[in-house]
Amino acid sequence: MLLSWTSSQVRAAEEPLLAAGVPLMDRAAFGLATHVAALLRERLGRVGGARVAVLVGPGNNGGDALLAGALLARRGAAVRALTVDDRVHAAGAAALRAAGGRVVPADEGLAWAVDADLVLDGLLGIGASGGLRGAAADLVERLSADVRGVVVAVDAPSGIGVDDGSLPGPVLAADETVTFGAAKPGLLLPPAAGAVGRLAVVDIGLAPGGAPAVARLDDADVAGLWPVPPTDAHKYTRGVLGVVAGARRYPGAAVLSTTAAVLAGVGMVRYLGDVGDLVVARRPEVVIGVGRVQAWVFGPGVSPDDASQRRRIEHALEGVHERGEPAVCDAGALELLPARVGPHVVLTPHAGELARLLATRGEQVDRDVVEAEPLRWARRAHELTGATVLLKGAVTIVVGAQGAVYSQADAPSWLATAGAGDVLAGLLGALLAGRADDIHEDPSLAAALAAAAALVHGRAAHRANPGGPVAARAVAVALPETIAALLAGA
Repeated sequence: MLLSWTSSQVRAAEEPLLAAGVPLMDRAAFGLATHVAALLRERLGRVGGARVAVLVGPGNNGGDALLAGALLARRGAAVRALTVDDRVHAAGAAALRAAGGRVVPADEGLAWAVDADLVLDGLLGIGASGGLRGAAADLVERLSADVRGVVVAVDAPSGIGVDDGSLPGPVLAADETVTFGAAKPGLLLPPAAGAVGRLAVVDIGLAPGGAPAVARLDDADVAGLWPVPPTDAHKYTRGVLGVVAGARRYPGAAVLSTTAAVLAGVGMVRYLGDVGDLVVARRPEVVIGVGRVQAWVFGPGVSPDDASQRRRIEHALEGVHERGEPAVCDAGALELLPARVGPHVVLTPHAGELARLLATRGEQVDRDVVEAEPLRWARRAHELTGATVLLKGAVTIVVGAQGAVYSQADAPSWLATAGAGDVLAGLLGALLAGRADDIHEDPSLAAALAAAAALVHGRAAHRANPGGPVAARAVAVALPETIAALLAGA
């Protein structure tokens, strides 16, 4: 699991070490230079002779970058540091000059940076806020259009919202980000996560205190969460999932969500709706009609004018409230949500749906506003409804009970396709049904299971057609092999 801590938590962890004379900047610079040298060898086959541009701001982030540049210059790289302020880290600049590098104003070094093999972005660190301004913003805007080499961000891409993932101004998108001591939330959160590239964490001896701000599950975490049946299991102990989805106008949603649930390994699927004949024709394992269930999926393919399906959802939601059955509320079920529910109910909106849900609760936001600050609005939806919120997107955000926040970036862009959300709903429903008893004891578990479903969904898309177009049905079909591979690697 990748954990992240806020800038204030990281600074608090640094203070006693700095007071004790621990050379944190030297450690950071060494780790950065080591990573960059490996990257240059990977890309060019050498460090000596590589052209490196260092973008330098006035603070300690610029100092880290300058000292790393000095270490690279000593290994034969041609290094020029571009400054955007009269203030510059004096010791770092002196070290770079002593190693044979140059320190020049940004305008003088722009052409060098455009043609460099590698650009180190050390303009702003985690102590800055409000984005890039002035000469730094101008430099980034000019480089963003023309830079040819690999871009490596120092600690974080300069100008991102380090704690919230916002993009308040121009940012030079990185191919790689080398962060120090611990990951920061903004590196995992959209929209800034799209500017981070590959993330590396350099250990400099920090031990941040308090609860992590944002977590990202990995394969081993998902394997530990998965409801693997014991030897004495039967279909009822493995979980029974009720699905209210689809209609004559949208039968595919019912087929896809039930198919995903079956192939994710739930003990039984019960389908309630008007297209049971089509569901059974494609998934004969599905049972049609009412009966005892451990969890629910509501809403895929249910339109506002579908009175019969809406009544079924409203009736089942009463049971969710009275008996605490976990549930996935997707698409057409979101507008049927009661005023308050518990975290055992997982909402799965995209940004537009979340904006509409928030609007019904007095928040005047639209899709663009949600996409600009997805964590803020997912949290607000959790506060207003009590539900666990899974906000779908290129990076999926999950907000749940006890301050749980997850950020998953496991899916290829090809997964942005019709029916993918129906597959996710069925997959997540299977997980909730398989661990329903555990969720009753610990409602915060719903958030971890939602994050696990997002990871598996993305992995299945990769497996279905690596590197190319993928259809929702193919993602569902890939679930058994995907899950088996995750469990085998545990």
